[in-house]
Amino acid sequence: MSGSERRRPAGHVQLDSRPTLTTTDGNQNITEVDALDIRQTLDPAVQYKMNHQRRGMALIFNHEHFFWQLRLPDRRGTSADRNNLERSLTGLGFEVRIFDDLKANDVLQKISQASKDDHSNADCFVCVFLSHGENDHVYAHDAQIKIETITDMFRGDKCQSLVGKPKIFIIQACRGDKHDDPVIVADSADGSSESNVNETEVDAAGVYTLPAGADFIMCYSVAQGYYSHRETVNGSWYIQDLCEVLRKHGSSLEFTELLTVVNRKVSHRKVDMCRDINAIGKKQIPCFASMLTKKLYFHPKSK
Repeated sequence: MSGSERRRPAGHVQLDSRPTLTTTDGNQNITEVDALDIRQTLDPAVQYKMNHQRRGMALIFNHEHFFWQLRLPDRRGTSADRNNLERSLTGLGFEVRIFDDLKANDVLQKISQASKDDHSNADCFVCVFLSHGENDHVYAHDAQIKIETITDMFRGDKCQSLVGKPKIFIIQACRGDKHDDPVIVADSADGSSESNVNETEVDAAGVYTLPAGADFIMCYSVAQGYYSHRETVNGSWYIQDLCEVLRKHGSSLEFTELLTVVNRKVSHRKVDMCRDINAIGKKQIPCFASMLTKKLYFHPKSK
């Protein structure tokens, strides 16, 4: 075998021998040469390891009342979201910790402590924020917190025991300063004896979708430019539908597929009756930004 016929090493760049052709408009049609970068084939079905001793920690920061100088309305119905999430996440095996109406410094202290905890025997981590929000911030009781400040605490250089593990952030946030007139729910149960009227509050979306890093997934109640809806008795549309899908399919459906189902369920809702005619027919579409690198399942843990 001659030298020119010897087997070339992997990754060798081979030139295409086709001649340069001239097109009808006089331009030359040139074939460009690309390097043959031969890499290890990735298995598209690979899953996160979810058989650690613990499922993991789930923090829920619930904000209903705000410092008066912020001039933010109370978030009626958020306690229903908090309780709904606690049941759903506990059902999946999470250790749920709930914090109500904390000040910004206290929120950051709790999150910092969680980032320093040992998660080596846990599958993953969840952090939920139920509040008002705008741009790239969410509100604690007395001040804004930048979302990036929260997620940065769980990057690999600051939280090594969660490296390579899913870090799930769920943001139910709305500005609350536009279209906040109550909406009477059209499909309320007939003959209900409830003394509380279940109204829907329509808020302008104000939180931008923010990437965070590898193995993060950011779940937002509403895509930028749409409206977020929260019922004063039953809680927000997004959390209602998320918890329902988690209960029905949380242990069997891949997580990003589950979130797509939630998107579809929420998108089918609409405002039918409202004192503000501009809100009639308004819809909501959640979104998620996934930086996950594997498939994520919450299969039941063996007892």
